[in-house]
This record gives sequence, C-alpha cells and structure tokens, in this order.
Amino acid sequence: MRTSHGWMDRLLLCILFVCPTLAAGTQSPEPIDIGSRLELFVDNTLIESLDGTRLILHHPRPTEVALKFDRPWEGAFCAYVTVLHDGDTYRMYYRGKPSARPDGSLDEVTCYAESRDGIHWEKPDLGLVEVAGSRKNNVVLGPEYAPVPHNFIAFVDTRPGIPASERYKGLGGLFPISEEQRFSNGLMGFTSADGIRWRQIKKEPLIDASLQTFTDTTPSPTFWSAHEGQYVCYVRTWKRDPSRPIPRKGWIGNVRWIGRTTSKDFLTWTPVQMMDPGDDPMEHIYTNQTSPYFRAPHIYLAVAARLMRGRQVVTEKQAKELRVNPSYFEDCADAVLMSSRGGKRYQRTFLEAFIRPGIGLQNWTSRTNYPSLNLVPTGDHEISLYVQHEYGQPGHSLWRYTLRTDGFVSVRAPYRGGEFLTRLLRFSGLNLVLNFATSAPGGIRVEIQDPDGRPIDGYTLADCDEVIGNEIERAVTWKGKRDVGSLAGKPVRLRFVMKDADLYSLRFP
Repeated sequence: MRTSHGWMDRLLLCILFVCPTLAAGTQSPEPIDIGSRLELFVDNTLIESLDGTRLILHHPRPTEVALKFDRPWEGAFCAYVTVLHDGDTYRMYYRGKPSARPDGSLDEVTCYAESRDGIHWEKPDLGLVEVAGSRKNNVVLGPEYAPVPHNFIAFVDTRPGIPASERYKGLGGLFPISEEQRFSNGLMGFTSADGIRWRQIKKEPLIDASLQTFTDTTPSPTFWSAHEGQYVCYVRTWKRDPSRPIPRKGWIGNVRWIGRTTSKDFLTWTPVQMMDPGDDPMEHIYTNQTSPYFRAPHIYLAVAARLMRGRQVVTEKQAKELRVNPSYFEDCADAVLMSSRGGKRYQRTFLEAFIRPGIGLQNWTSRTNYPSLNLVPTGDHEISLYVQHEYGQPGHSLWRYTLRTDGFVSVRAPYRGGEFLTRLLRFSGLNLVLNFATSAPGGIRVEIQDPDGRPIDGYTLADCDEVIGNEIERAVTWKGKRDVGSLAGKPVRLRFVMKDADLYSLRFP
C-alpha cells in the first residue's frame, strides 16, 4: 500500500505545505476601498505590478519671488512659512527675525501676509503689536509671547462643530534638545476667529516636555484629520545613528527626525511616537511640513527640508562675497517628498530631491531651500508651494514654485509601451476619471478585471476608447460609454496599457 500510493502522499504534502492557500481554500486579498476619492501614486498602495512602466518623480519649478523679507522686523533670518488657502483668501504666517540671535530671542515676531490669488502678496498694517515704537506693521504675535513666534504655525480647524471663535488654531514654542537645556516647556496653543487676532488658550503648554524626550525647536505642523478622526501634530525629534558622533554632551540623539502626537480635543495629547522611515537611510530632516493634500486629504504629503550637515559647497571667501552670516554657509540643503496615510509610517518612494538647490552659490548655503507648510491651488491646472532662498543673506526672500495639479509622481510608459495592474479595489462612483498626459502618438487604455484577472464584458481592453491628450480630468469610455456604476461596490482590478504617457491620479466620481 505504501508503495502503490506514494504519489498520492506526495501530492497531499504539496497541497498542505507547498500550497497552503489551496489546502485552506483559495482566499482573495481584501479589496482596497477607495470609494470616490482621488488617489495619487506617491506610494505603491494601489499598484500590484509594473510591466515596462515605472514611477517617476516630478519637480516643482521656480516662478517668481513671492515675498521679500525687507521690513526692519523681518530680515535675513525669517523662516518657517505657513500658507493657508482659506476660501477667497490666502494667508501667510512666518517668523520675522532680523538677527542671528539664539532661538526664542525677543527680536522674533510672527508676521502675516495676505493674497487673493496666492501669487501677489501684501503685508497689511494691522496695528496690533508695537515693534520699534510703532504699530504700523504686519505683526500678529510679538515678543511678549516669546518663544512662540520662533516657530508659530497656524491652521484652519475643520473639525465638525468647532465654534466660529476657534476656527483658526496655532501652536508655537520651544522644547529642550538636551538633558541640560531647560529654557522652555513645549508648544503653546492659540485660537482665533479671523486668523489675525490670536488668543492664548492657557498659560501652560498644550504639548509639553513630559510627552516626549526628543523634541526640538522647528515648526510642528498640525491639522484636524477627518481620515483618522483626530488632531495630528508632527514634531521634530532626534534619533540615534551609531555611526555618527553626538553633537555635544547631554544630547539625546544625533540625527534630526520626526515624531507624531495626536489629540481628540486639541487640549490633551498622546506621548510622541517616532515616525517609522522603514529601511530608508538616516538623514537630517530639518522641517517636515506634513499636511493633508487638499484634493486627497487621506494622503498626507511632507515636502521636507533635508539638511546635509557639514556638506560644504561655499568657501569662506565666497561666503564673504555673498555676505552670508558666518554661521550659515558650511551646510547645504534641499527638499524631499514623503507621504503617509496616517499612523506612524512615512513612505519615501523616492530618496532623490524633490526640489534641488538653484543655480548660483547663494542657493547652496545653510538653511536655504526650506519649503513652506501646505500646498495650495493657484489655478485650474496648477498648485503652488513656497521656498526660502538665500537664508542668512541680504537677498533673503520667498519664491513661489509651481507644479501640475496632482503632479507629484506619475506612472510613466515609454514610447515602446508598457502596462501596470492595480491591486484589488472597490469603488463607489459612476465614472473612472484620469489625470494624465500623453504624446501625440501616445495613449492609454484601461481594462476592468474581476478578482481572478478575467476582463469584464463591456470593459475589456478592446472595448476601451484610447485616451489621448493632456488633461487634469478625463472620463474613460468603453465604446463611447463611460458609466461604470454597475461595478460599484464590487472587487475589481484595473489594467492600464500605456504608450508614451504619464498617469498622475485617478478617481471614481
């Protein structure tokens, strides 16, 4: 019996141990429920496989000087810009600092600028704070709140039920960065009805040193996350790299990084958790600037400043010619793109720079090229962000950079063509809409498949009308018909067959 049925024994072992899914019954992966929301390709969440296609990082381009830091209370050390798109108004907040005095000094103020289009900016005389004997200035928080103006950030609170008097919220303040430094206790909280006149919530910090042991002095981007149902705050932390020396005695870490704390009410916050970078290299992330992307708020985008500590490009002689402050020419920096879908994980799909330093040595000094907080729409096909140029120099200014709407990362196919397959999805809309660009001979076709990879009748590749052009929103059609409502709620995969084309985003409205 043992001999005659040996092949059956071997088959059973194969089923039980080599093919466990067959032994337990075939189980399809759980579909990703995307509903009708916009989905970007800044990570690999939607991608099952790439065949002849690849992800491409796109780069914002500088357009013009948005703001000169030319008021006496502003100067060469202005920093930490926040830009809010608030209905018909764009609001800008930034640190005014004319000297290189230490963090939290009494010459630091919070300045305000305003725009109707995000392109042309004005500094209103608000008459709120006396600076150098006059209230004719654009200052909203003065030295009496020190050290809050050092790194104050503001946001529009979108939490349901928030009173009009608390529609705007802000945080600012300093933490110790070593066991010996105890000059401040944490982040102070503020509210405002108009985004200009601010009221401190209480004398004590909302996020204090007891919630963390690593937090430093840069801005802490904060927002109400409808995706997670809580406030989220990203603070600067320090982590330990064994291959690097500790900067000075008493410091807890030696690489600047990011931590996260959350709150249900903006008043009580959880202990800070270190964000997980996965297997990415340990690099100094000076400011993280994490915020929900306004077209897809379940995706948080971080246009972060990457400081290359000690990587000197400008010589001492050249620094004198540039008139850069002697403390700010021995490093260089650029900006990188990171993303998160909530929780403590950052995804760095690309380690390469999102924004490279510009031409000219003035762009290769320390703390230059630091980006603003938030991406904002400035046209039907355009989004903008803002980047500091020439920090610590007489020409210090803020530049506007532009990018195609959703144009951070694309799936690209070459002239010879390629394709990619999504993971199993579930949607709730009536149409499939793409943000895409093709060449004249290029194009995109889409096939909708069932969970087993079989083309669904009426939505095969042969049925699909080729998508050609360059548009932010175009509905895909199959033999002239765009309705996919009969498939809503069902698990499906999308197969994209492309030639000389970029796909930036998709959704099912």
